[in-house]
Amino acid sequence: MRSDVVRTRLGPIECAREGDGLPVLVLHGTPGGVDAAGLMAGFLPRPEFSPILVSRPGYLGTELGARRTVDEQADLLVALLDELGIDRAALLSWSGGGPVGYRIAARHPGRVRALVAFAALSKGFAEPPAPLLDRVLFGTGVGQWLLRTAGALLPRAYVTGALDNEGNLSRDQLRAQANAVLADPAQRAFLLSLIPTTARTGARKAGCDNDFEQFAAFDPHDLGSIAAPTLIVHGDADTDVPPDHGAHAAAAIPGARLRTVEAGTHLCLYAHPEAETVQREVTDFLRTS
Repeated sequence: MRSDVVRTRLGPIECAREGDGLPVLVLHGTPGGVDAAGLMAGFLPRPEFSPILVSRPGYLGTELGARRTVDEQADLLVALLDELGIDRAALLSWSGGGPVGYRIAARHPGRVRALVAFAALSKGFAEPPAPLLDRVLFGTGVGQWLLRTAGALLPRAYVTGALDNEGNLSRDQLRAQANAVLADPAQRAFLLSLIPTTARTGARKAGCDNDFEQFAAFDPHDLGSIAAPTLIVHGDADTDVPPDHGAHAAAAIPGARLRTVEAGTHLCLYAHPEAETVQREVTDFLRTS
C-alpha cells in the first residue's frame, strides 16, 4: 500500500485512497496507523467502495503537532476531505477511532453520509493499568519481535492469546473461536497482519499517548445531534472497550441501530464465527444509507 502526506489547510496528514467508488473514511484505533486502516477496510468490496485510509495525528507519517484534541482531529479529517474534493463520505471507526468519528458526524453533519462505529469508545475512558506482560509485548521492541515470532511459528497460540486478551470468553468459546479463525484464511491473515500495528513504540507512540490523554477528557455531549444513519457494532464479550459504550451511543444517537455480536470480543468484526455475516450487514448498511 502506498500512502502520501497530504497538505491540508489544517496541516499534513498521511493518507492512502483506493479507487473512485463510494468514499469511506476509515479511522483506526489505538494504536494503529494507515496500515491498520487498510486492514480494517479489507472487507469492503472494490471498486464499489473507495476507502480513504489515514494515520491519525501522532501515528506514522502524520505528525501530532497541535492537532491533539478530538475536535481538532475531527476538523483535520474534514479538511482532508476538502483537499481530496470529497463532499460527503461514510465513516468506519474502530475502538479509539470512535471519538473522532462521532465528533466528525456531530460537528460536520453535512459531510457524513453514514456512520459505522465498531467497538468504539463513546464516552470518557481511563486507561486501565496494563499487566507487565502487555507492557513488554506492546511497549518494547523485544515484545514486538516476540509477537511477530509467535504469529509466524505458533499461530494457534498467538490467535488464542489475542482472542483471550480482547474478551471474556469461556474456555469452550475461546477454543471454538480460535479454531474458526485458524480455519478461515481471511480471518487468520487479518489477525497476523495486525501485529505490527499494535506497537505503542516508535512512530506510533506519540499518537497512542495522546489518545489516552484525550479519551480521559472526552465529553460525548453532542452524540444526540448526530443526524447521519448510524450502525453500531459491539461484541458482548469485549473487555477492551466494554459493551456499555456501544449501548450508550445507540441510546444517545437518534435512530441508531445497535448490532450486538454474541460472544464477540474486541476483534469480532474481523475474527469471529459470524464475522463474514456482520461484515455483509455493514456493507449493506453503507450501500443503502
